[in-house]
Amino acid sequence: MAKQKLYRLAPATVVEPLVNRWSAWANLISPATASLHLLRHQLTILRDYLEDPRTHARLARDPEFAGGPFADIPVSHADQVRELVLETERQLVDNLRFAESIVDYYNWFVDEARGQALDSYYTNLPAEMRGYVELVYDYFNQPSIRFFEGLLYQSKYYDEAIQSLRLFSLRSDHERTFFLSTPRLKNQAEVDWEVAFADPRVDELFRLDLRPQPLQYISELLGIRTGDEPKLLPLLTDECGGPAEPWHGSSPRLKYFGHACVLVESAGISLLTDPVVGSRPEADGLKRFSYDDLPEKIDCVLITHNHQDHFVLETLLRLRPRIECLVVPKSSGHLFGDISLKLLGQQLNFKQVVELDALESLRLTPEVEVIAVPFLGEHGDLAHSKTAYVVRASNELIMFAADSNCLDRRMYEHVRRALGPVHTVFIGTESVGAPLTWNNGHLFLRTPTREQDQSRRYRGCDAAAALELLDALGAKRVYNYAMGREPWLEHLLGLGLSDDSPQLREGQELVQRARGRGFLAAESLFGQAEIFLDERQAPDSTGKSTAAANAPSAAQTSDTEDQFVF
Repeated sequence: MAKQKLYRLAPATVVEPLVNRWSAWANLISPATASLHLLRHQLTILRDYLEDPRTHARLARDPEFAGGPFADIPVSHADQVRELVLETERQLVDNLRFAESIVDYYNWFVDEARGQALDSYYTNLPAEMRGYVELVYDYFNQPSIRFFEGLLYQSKYYDEAIQSLRLFSLRSDHERTFFLSTPRLKNQAEVDWEVAFADPRVDELFRLDLRPQPLQYISELLGIRTGDEPKLLPLLTDECGGPAEPWHGSSPRLKYFGHACVLVESAGISLLTDPVVGSRPEADGLKRFSYDDLPEKIDCVLITHNHQDHFVLETLLRLRPRIECLVVPKSSGHLFGDISLKLLGQQLNFKQVVELDALESLRLTPEVEVIAVPFLGEHGDLAHSKTAYVVRASNELIMFAADSNCLDRRMYEHVRRALGPVHTVFIGTESVGAPLTWNNGHLFLRTPTREQDQSRRYRGCDAAAALELLDALGAKRVYNYAMGREPWLEHLLGLGLSDDSPQLREGQELVQRARGRGFLAAESLFGQAEIFLDERQAPDSTGKSTAAANAPSAAQTSDTEDQFVF
């Protein structure tokens, strides 16, 4: 009897989560931000596209307008866009009315409230907002509105029926359109699965990465009708693949997956920072680690902040069956745009979600601990939740600083005094940053001035600020993130960086100056890399870090053992 073939997801298969046909990100899940984004961004773009489809189609492909509000949709698909607008207005009418009531009432409220008691203002609340908000002042008697986010998830404003998964084969790294400006219209060559993100069947799909299944099982799971298997088969493979064997070495091994995503393994424990994992395209693409290079169990995923390139739902949902604990920054709950990633993670059915504030920690074993540390900058001076992390693994302290900016050196000196010298730091040099309203424009109920928009940018370190941070921490190794240059980040960032972009020049200067100061390692990361802090444990026995062949520069290391006891 012939052995039944077992299939897993093919290396080129992408499973993109959608909300009402738009690529899902955190602000499309939380009901208040999702409603405002729908009203003030998505429908605005689509209606503008219908006024002039040709201009949108042209500017969306112009590198000068990368990341701009132009729908990358051919003119021939304008009727599908019109249908999407009409269906959206019909199906999400409650969300649109909710968003309109927020805009109208909030603007009236901040003009009317002048420090007097707010009791009577509850009677003026629109019906759409009643029971979902608290009216408050700050200590300067400035009025504000707090939303009860947990109640909103139980309301009609949170509709799982508009969630779905889109399965398609990635032909090349550059085919995906910018997620903020272009909805994903239905395509007969793709598989669309209407399923809520929290549904346990989603985990069954992604367990194929770990446990292949027969074709019939997968077809029934996705609701593929008999005879439609030829549509599904290109998305599957019967070839063997991951997961990767876990690392049990006594000193950490680090795998760089691109952007700010790093796998830290030490003594059988696996931690993954800001997961964004690229599928391997059918055409030759940049060499990368992918899903089959991750272990079967990931003890902790560490999220530094709620930006679309750090809290990536596409990757997080695919890894959910492997993730034991999702660690997120603590939200104040004061600004409605500062959504709770803890509530969101629980709503999406992650096993355990832990919220950490500054210097709170999570000890996984006596040798491995995660410590939250302050994260300054990069948020346009908005009080939105964010945290960097220090991972204590064996005798090493490793900081993942994400897009931190050294706005106050003393803060990092306080961290060093509390934890000891942090010898290894991963940091970006996003020294330019997007304007204030780039992805948060829908949250501003009164449009900021041009000066505010341009000056309050999502800016991280330049080389000088990064060196200040490193000096304050007592660092001896620095790894500079690739700043979204990996092609699998294009659809999330739309940066259009060139080799001469300021962000990359600052990264190169940081590495050169760190090497000049005698750092044990100073490297600009790109694509993939494998790093061993104890050089003797590197598999090539050369005593050096092993970086990807396509990385711009190699790690600088010392022949001297580099271990410290705190």
